[in-house]
Amino acid sequence: MPYDDILYDKRDAVATITINRPQVMNACTIKTYAEMLDALRDAEANDSVRVVVLTGAGRGFCAGDDVKEIFLNPEFRDAKPAQRTLVEEWREHRPVALDLLVTYPKPTIASVNGAAVGYGCDIALMCDMRVCSDQARFGEVFIRRGLIPEAGGLLVLPRLVGLARAYELILSGDIIDAVEAERIGMVNKVVPHAQLGEATAAFAKKIAAQAPLAQRLAKESLRVGLNLNLPYFFDYQRHGQHLMLTSKDHLEGARSFVEKRAANFKGE
Repeated sequence: MPYDDILYDKRDAVATITINRPQVMNACTIKTYAEMLDALRDAEANDSVRVVVLTGAGRGFCAGDDVKEIFLNPEFRDAKPAQRTLVEEWREHRPVALDLLVTYPKPTIASVNGAAVGYGCDIALMCDMRVCSDQARFGEVFIRRGLIPEAGGLLVLPRLVGLARAYELILSGDIIDAVEAERIGMVNKVVPHAQLGEATAAFAKKIAAQAPLAQRLAKESLRVGLNLNLPYFFDYQRHGQHLMLTSKDHLEGARSFVEKRAANFKGE
């Protein structure tokens, strides 16, 4: 398929997917996620690809969902039942698009060049490894918008940083810098911003040189060892997020973000 929102490059056994919406800090729409899904599936099916790198164009890695485009679009907030079902349909679409990173068979690396917040943070967390610029920032800011995190925050984050730290990051919505992310074990390495591309390429080359079948089995074995009940998790998270998406608190969170003011949550 032709791509408008991403750049897709394959060379030297590495496929690189770049979110290319720098004018909105690479905030994603449904179309963006669909294009990323298509590229991920292409890379999976291509035997010459050994490693997949995800990154962002411009100053940011990914600012999560494009709030104006998705949540404040009248189609998603119209009171008519037929149009309200678009929320449910969208929820059925997006987890298929990127939550597959959790079980993706080939090694994945997030090359985090700037802010990775909301679902952007989750995208980075769902990759196997993270190389980041010293200008990178991370934030599970879902709580600020009346939502809960996705698989990256709920499933992966506590296994990287521990339960107490995960509670803190998720329930506060705090944004941390690259140094703190490395200190708590959230990322593999931090490099000077100007060296990020070179460092990511060297890391990807090192991973790509190893035995691909053994890597695939090792990844699956790690998931088995963690005793992950993925079907139950995704079903539970999807229903919980749908409940939040249709709440008044989420609408207030989305509006407050666009209007650049503090949210006034009422627990409704």
